[in-house]
Amino acid sequence: MATVNPYLTFNGTCEEAFLFYKTVFGGEFKDFNRFNDFPQEEGFSLNDSDLQKIMHVSLPISSETILMGSDAHPLYPPILVGQHLSISINTSSREEATKIFELLANGSNITMPLANTFWGAFFGMLTDKFGVNWMVNFDKTE
Repeated sequence: MATVNPYLTFNGTCEEAFLFYKTVFGGEFKDFNRFNDFPQEEGFSLNDSDLQKIMHVSLPISSETILMGSDAHPLYPPILVGQHLSISINTSSREEATKIFELLANGSNITMPLANTFWGAFFGMLTDKFGVNWMVNFDKTE
């Protein structure tokens, strides 16, 4: 069965926000990765400041809910209010991820096609026909 987790996007303040959320909810970060922790996309060059921004962070806030976030990719336009939240669906199988993604994709704008990723997940992103941002994930290591 799929689980739903809020995913927040920031314009460079993700680290500050999540250090604050950690004081609110307690616990430890499950992931805390900067853009410089991962291979850079071919043709994209980030400056040292941008490489220090958060690519992905996750903070368990209950036994079933993980608060996740990132800074907007430095080479894309800044996030506008209303675009800073995505619903992250974590599925129990590749087939479930594919089914959910394909159903959500009807009339959507696919921003990252569902595919295997360098971080070991089967993952895709889209904005549905109602303007809601979705991230669909199957963690192949689970």
